[in-house]
Amino acid sequence: MPADEDVLRTPDLTTPVSTRRWRIVGPGLVVAATGIGAGDLVATLVAGSRFGYALAWTVVVGVVIKIALVEGAGRWSLATGRTIFEGWRSLGRWTSVYFGVYIVVWGFVYGAAAMSSSALPLQALFPGVDLKVFAIGAGVLGGVMVWFGKYSFFEKVIAFFVGVMFVTVVGSAIVTLPNLGELAAGLVPTIPENGLVVALSVTGGVGGTITLAAYGYWLREKGWHSPGWMKVMRLDNGVAYVVSGVFVFSMLVVGAELLYSGGIALADGEGGLVQLAAVLGERYGTFMTWFFLIGFFATSFSSILGVWNGVSLMFADFVGTLRGLDSDDPRRRIGGLYYRVFVVWLTVPPMAILFLDRPIGLIVLYGVLGALFMPFLAITLLWLLNSSRTPAEWRSRWLSNSLMTICAVLFVVLGVQQLLTEVGKLFA
Repeated sequence: MPADEDVLRTPDLTTPVSTRRWRIVGPGLVVAATGIGAGDLVATLVAGSRFGYALAWTVVVGVVIKIALVEGAGRWSLATGRTIFEGWRSLGRWTSVYFGVYIVVWGFVYGAAAMSSSALPLQALFPGVDLKVFAIGAGVLGGVMVWFGKYSFFEKVIAFFVGVMFVTVVGSAIVTLPNLGELAAGLVPTIPENGLVVALSVTGGVGGTITLAAYGYWLREKGWHSPGWMKVMRLDNGVAYVVSGVFVFSMLVVGAELLYSGGIALADGEGGLVQLAAVLGERYGTFMTWFFLIGFFATSFSSILGVWNGVSLMFADFVGTLRGLDSDDPRRRIGGLYYRVFVVWLTVPPMAILFLDRPIGLIVLYGVLGALFMPFLAITLLWLLNSSRTPAEWRSRWLSNSLMTICAVLFVVLGVQQLLTEVGKLFA
């Protein structure tokens, strides 16, 4: 046997499975990279710019609870051999109604948001080109890459962008010379005055929303499809979210060292990241502006790729399950009919939003449905993993249930807050 291979013995297989070390971590990295979008960088940057290192502990808590949540999704998939939507379907028809409306509305609005997010750093690098040109180009490129590419190709592309993100985002933090003493002090849980909402946002926003539920689909595409892969899945998930925590910590450091200490305020939203690139350039040279903007693009475009692939797989499974298709039916897999239908839905119709004023009613509906999804995911996983639907050996124990309950409570609080914000827009 080659020296660069490990032998992984799994309890349900009669022969050892040889796998290269670098292939152990895969789907977890995909779900973490997809979940860390520009919005997460903004939220953490805001926390650092307003409160310095005081909320560093929220990043750690966020990583731990997301590990628990994604582990639950992966455990369901491996222990039962069923997709997360098949699990939801077993809880009642109401889940299909909610998820069907949610995924269609979410896909339409998110498609435009993701394309715009990827276009912002490109326009900052090449200001002579219209934002819409870059946005449409990013959407089409992402669509083409996931339309033809198999999972193995997709995973390698995501790994490349994660490498770019690591070098640029973490490199930007290193350049600012973080104060390690203050950073260590920030790991002690405290909530500064007026910091509760920001603390909750950072804790709940470390890496992903609907793409967390896509983890089981990526496990299946990877070929991890039985309880024998449980230890590998947990290693994969843990390593990936530790990496995501490093990204988020890096933005906290940049916010604390560059903005908080200098009393610099940035614009709201993702435009603040473009402004941050300019601040880095003024402080450390023009190279740093380009350096950070490349990382900003890698962060946003990796989310396009992950959503275009993972959520399209979820849509294909949704339609296939409702139609009673066999689980191995090609229409429910990457490259299948229903998968490609949703890739088109994410790419083409949202382009209309780029040319129109913000459709406030649709945006509000998107926000309301989005506020409900994370509580829906956490609560239904608690339900599924503590019921007879899951084999007794793989049901949740006290630690998993405790962390999942914290997830559910946190996301209910954040969901109510977001609901109030979205409803407030109707009367603004």
